Amino acid sequence: MNLIVDVGNTYVKFAVFDDENLIYKLSFKLNTFKMQYEILKKDFPKLKKAIISSVGNLSSEQVTLIRNDFNTVELTSKLNFPFINDYQTPTTLGVDRIALVCASVNQFPNKNVLIIDAGTCITYDFVTKDNHYLGGAISPGLRLRYVSLNNLTANLPLLETKLPHTIVGNSTESSIHSGVVNGVIKEIDGIIDQYLTDYSDLTVILTGGDANFLSNQLKNSIFANSNFLLEGLNFILEYNSK
Repeated sequence: MNLIVDVGNTYVKFAVFDDENLIYKLSFKLNTFKMQYEILKKDFPKLKKAIISSVGNLSSEQVTLIRNDFNTVELTSKLNFPFINDYQTPTTLGVDRIALVCASVNQFPNKNVLIIDAGTCITYDFVTKDNHYLGGAISPGLRLRYVSLNNLTANLPLLETKLPHTIVGNSTESSIHSGVVNGVIKEIDGIIDQYLTDYSDLTVILTGGDANFLSNQLKNSIFANSNFLLEGLNFILEYNSK
């Protein structure tokens, strides 16, 4: 069994895989890490290997805790990957984006794939059918847009994410919902359309914390998989353990 530790901008995720099967997943705040880790070890005594992917702040003490218990891989750009990285600054490529590309190469071989990760940021990553990773784009996610409107203006309130009923907002709150949510939906559809002009055989994966919220609103055909990143991390662990 494999332990996946995914440290994001907001939450930490634990996932347990039995071969390629995801059998457990937990999301929690970083300040409860040690307690959640001890519970996990007791619940899954057959865990043997672990991978740590961190875009957030995992302390050296927390990393050591995992390393002392399992054969552990820390995800960096120096590991072995099943794709050719044509990114001009490969050492600055986020580990979460690397994991998503690995998942796409593993699950959609010989396909042109655009992976859209809708979380704190929205990342777009493109890999060709011959396994060349070309890059993509980064933009603010839904929550970040709501927070920015509140933080950077004098009078706009901070709202919870909500699907607007119409494109025309008839109040400040409905105008914010329309601007944020419709803006993200139109952005994603527009970027997919741009890729389709060059790659008609494009496969599109939508993942991340807002994938379920957004998936039914998009006009383009997509595969929605909220566990795609975790599956990529599990694949990288196996790929670098052989």
